[in-house]
This record gives sequence, structure tokens and C-alpha cells, in this order.
Amino acid sequence: MKEQLTLLHVDDEADIREVAALSFDLDPMTTSISASSGPEALSILDGGLRPDVILLDVMMPGMDGPMVLQHLRQRPALERTPVVFMTARAQGSEVADYKALGAIGVITKPFDPMGLAQEVRDLLAGAGA
Repeated sequence: MKEQLTLLHVDDEADIREVAALSFDLDPMTTSISASSGPEALSILDGGLRPDVILLDVMMPGMDGPMVLQHLRQRPALERTPVVFMTARAQGSEVADYKALGAIGVITKPFDPMGLAQEVRDLLAGAGA
């Protein structure tokens, strides 16, 4: 049986946030919260949200995904929260770079809406999270 999964999805593109939210709604054991920017995500997290995983778009204006991850790791309550990057730029060397930053994995855009929640669960299981 699946466990309840709470996630924060951060992407500056409204259409991607909407498709992802609809995708996560397909899994009744998944609760998703969206943020449109790194600063908004950090504000939500500083407000007390403790998701099981954070999905970060790599390329966002102002504060990109890697910078958000750097800020997360400076917060004791969030320093161990699993992070998955979402990007269209997912060549082998780039994926290795994202993992070196501390991500547990990368989901390539465009993603499969029907399988997004399961893909996140698989990454968490593979990371032992």
C-alpha cells in the first residue's frame, strides 16, 4: 500500500504547475503544494510546511533551482529533505551535476503526467528516503 506523500512543486511556468498538480491529483495518497518561484517556496517552507520531497525547476528567473537547494540546506529543519530537479536539460553530465548538488534525481521535462507521482515515489524509494 502506498504511503501518504506531501510534496512541494516549484516552477515559474503556470502551465507546468497546473499539469503537475492535475497529475498529482491522480494519486489519492499524494498532496501537492505549488510555488511559482524560489523565494515563494522558501516563504512557504519558512511558514512551517515540511514536505516529504521538493520538486525544483532548474531554470527559474532570479533564484534558480540549485540556488533554492543551497538555501534549503542552510535550514536545519530542511537540510535533509529530498529534492528532485525537473528540467528539459537532462544530459548525463547535467544529471550527475544535479546529483552532486544533493538532488536524489532528475525528472525530465516534458514529463509523463500519468506517471509523475509514481516517478517521484520511485526516486524516493531509490534514495532510501
